[in-house]
Amino acid sequence: MTVKISNKIVGYRVKKADAETTGEHQAPVKADTKPVEMNENIERPDFLLGTTYKIKPPVAEHAMYITINDILLNEDTDHESRQPYEVFINSKSMEHFQWVIALTRVISAVFRKGGDVTFLVEELRSVYDPNGGYFKKGGVFMPSLVAEIGAVIEKHLKAIGLLESDELSETTKRILAEKRAEFEASQNKATNDDSGSDYPANATMCGKCSTKAVIVMDGCATCLSCGDSKCQ
Repeated sequence: MTVKISNKIVGYRVKKADAETTGEHQAPVKADTKPVEMNENIERPDFLLGTTYKIKPPVAEHAMYITINDILLNEDTDHESRQPYEVFINSKSMEHFQWVIALTRVISAVFRKGGDVTFLVEELRSVYDPNGGYFKKGGVFMPSLVAEIGAVIEKHLKAIGLLESDELSETTKRILAEKRAEFEASQNKATNDDSGSDYPANATMCGKCSTKAVIVMDGCATCLSCGDSKCQ
């Protein structure tokens, strides 16, 4: 049937047949909510969260300052995470440590690559100086300067939650303190030795935490630092 239009056309609109006949509307497409994971394509933002650690190894003339910067991914979401992004090491005598600069660039590249970066800790802490290691303050043995850098990275990864912290419980600390007091009373010796150790002078090395803090009481060797005991 032909329809004659007698009025002036002032506008028009196209109707969708499917929507009109069914009365249904298409649901909006949901945005991709997959959390962002660390990868080498993430550009460095203008602001990063940083933490600086100071170490004074006896093999270096001056103190060294290790700065680890972190990037915050998926901010203000349920998947928010803090990931290490880069590391810097500075010292007054850095002209003697060109290899340290090279090491920081490699570590930073691994951080930016993403994935599980915790393996770096074990790799660095297993490096031994052919000239022998040293005891840092507190009686903790470090096999090399590289190993101490690895210990700092381990401390940082624990602080941001990428590694589980092995901190002793309050009950264990109390038991170890009692054992220490009893041992020092029986030995009648000073608490600290000339090396600056926080443990008895005649304590021996712990194979678990590399701290000179193992004492023997009643035939049982116990570490006053990490609580490791041969009697357990």
